Amino acid sequence: MNGPHDLGGQMGFGPVAPEKDEPYFHADWEKRALGLTLSSGAFGAWTIDESRHARESLPPATYLAASYYEIWTRALEVLLERHGFATRAEIDTGHKQFPPAAPRRVLTADRVAATLARGGPCGRSVDTTPRFKPGDAVHTRNINPKTHTRLPRYARARTGVIEAVQGAYVFPDDNAHGKGESPQWVYTVVFAGPEIWGEDADPTLTVSIDAWESYLEPA
Repeated sequence: MNGPHDLGGQMGFGPVAPEKDEPYFHADWEKRALGLTLSSGAFGAWTIDESRHARESLPPATYLAASYYEIWTRALEVLLERHGFATRAEIDTGHKQFPPAAPRRVLTADRVAATLARGGPCGRSVDTTPRFKPGDAVHTRNINPKTHTRLPRYARARTGVIEAVQGAYVFPDDNAHGKGESPQWVYTVVFAGPEIWGEDADPTLTVSIDAWESYLEPA
C-alpha cells in the first residue's frame, strides 16, 4: 500500500542521520515492546507480513509522529484486537474483561534463545523455472494496491536489469492477507539513478531492490 512507511525517494523529510554508537534500545520500555511483539507473534495467529501491513496501515499522522517501537506497539494492539486476544477496552484499561482467544502456541522463556536462533526462514521450493536471468532488462509494474506490497513506490514503472536470481520465497502480498504463501522467484534488480529520480540524479548512482517475479515484466 502507499502509506507513510514508503518514503524512499520522497523529498522534504531531511537527510538520514545515523546516531553514532546507537544503543540497541533507548529505554527499557523498548525492550518490552520488542519482547511483547515477538512473544505475541509466536501465538501463530498472524504472519510477519500481516504484522508489517498493520504497521503500514497506521494513520499517517500517528505513524510519522511515533518512534520505531511506538509503531510496533500500536500495530500490535491492532493485531491483538483483530485476532481476539484483547478488546480495545482491555488494551486501554489494562484489565481483562473477556476470555481471550486461545493461542496455537506459547513462547516460554526457556525456548526464546533457540527460537530466535532458528528465525523464520521464508525460502520455498517451486515447480517453475525462473522467468528471467541475470542481464535481462525488466520493467516493474505500475501498481498502487490498498493491500500489502514489497514493491516500493520509487521503483514502480521503472526499467532495470536483473543482477541475480535469489531463489523462491513466500510472496508477502498474499501472505499478509491470509491468501497463502504463494511462493515466487525473487530477483535482485538494479536501476540507474536517473531512471529512479530523473535527469537531475547522480548518473553514477545505482539502486538495487529484491523484487518478486510478479512485479516484473520483460522490458
